Amino acid sequence: MSEPIRYSISDELKRLMSGENETVFRMVENRFCVDIQSRFSGLTLVARDGKSDLTGALSFLDQVKLAAKNGSPITKNWLERLTETDSFSVDNPAARTIPTVPILRNRYGIPVVSKTAAQAKLVEAVETNDIIFANGPAGTGKTFLAVALAVASLENHEAERICLVRPAVEAGESLGFLPGDLKEKIAPYLRPIQDSLAELIPQEKLRHYQELGAIEVAPLAYMRGRTLKRAFIILDEAQNTTVAQMKMFLTRLGPHSKAIITGDSSQVDLARGEISGLSHAMKLLVKIQGIAQIEFQATDVLRHRLVKDIISAYEKKGKGI
Repeated sequence: MSEPIRYSISDELKRLMSGENETVFRMVENRFCVDIQSRFSGLTLVARDGKSDLTGALSFLDQVKLAAKNGSPITKNWLERLTETDSFSVDNPAARTIPTVPILRNRYGIPVVSKTAAQAKLVEAVETNDIIFANGPAGTGKTFLAVALAVASLENHEAERICLVRPAVEAGESLGFLPGDLKEKIAPYLRPIQDSLAELIPQEKLRHYQELGAIEVAPLAYMRGRTLKRAFIILDEAQNTTVAQMKMFLTRLGPHSKAIITGDSSQVDLARGEISGLSHAMKLLVKIQGIAQIEFQATDVLRHRLVKDIISAYEKKGKGI
């Protein structure tokens, strides 16, 4: 049997990490076949038998400690997503699902951090690329994370303004005549982006940003003829752009600007026979330096646990089941 391993942490961090009745430590014990002793200062890990994985247990605890330091809620759902990772080796990039520093804190003071490996890749890609495609199913947090990155860039004075755009395409049903002026007519299409902003920025501060023109939420058609300098631009629901619209959007990028294009290539609402600008652009631009592509999977879904199973079922049907 290997020697016990000491895991040094403060009493306060240990309290934050342990969960109610030390449920987190019990989860680690069951997952990695180890015993955790927490009675004295720090933790002591002991291997139970030949199936024990002390390295994995330590790496898992590192993830939980980072979350506790960042002030992130260590919830049951978060822990379940973390345990879905196949390996927790220190050298395994898939295990590094949480950055050491939060992207920002939302309007409630809760830190916003990446919650899956794909989200972590998106955060890393923004550091070294000016155009990033994020493609994957609904519920994976693509749009919310992109908006959080944009808000952080604005508040850190890395960008002078944020432009959030969506194509005004109905999702498989006719909404009919919408009353009101132009702003009221396009509001339903832009509501998801507005919801993300409302969660990230206090209401008064958000109104101030919008009055100054520092945050603009608009339909894609408003981008034509513009050059966006020192801006952080997000194109959401990009699968519903045509090839011409996508080309128009991508060529709006000016000096010192970044763009994140999010969408789900499996949910195209364009007219029959119309090619999606998202799929076309991702194939056409795949080899260009400075453009990154992040693929999200059903396993990255963060909504209700059934959403992941629903997406998987529809994917199987598409393969002939």
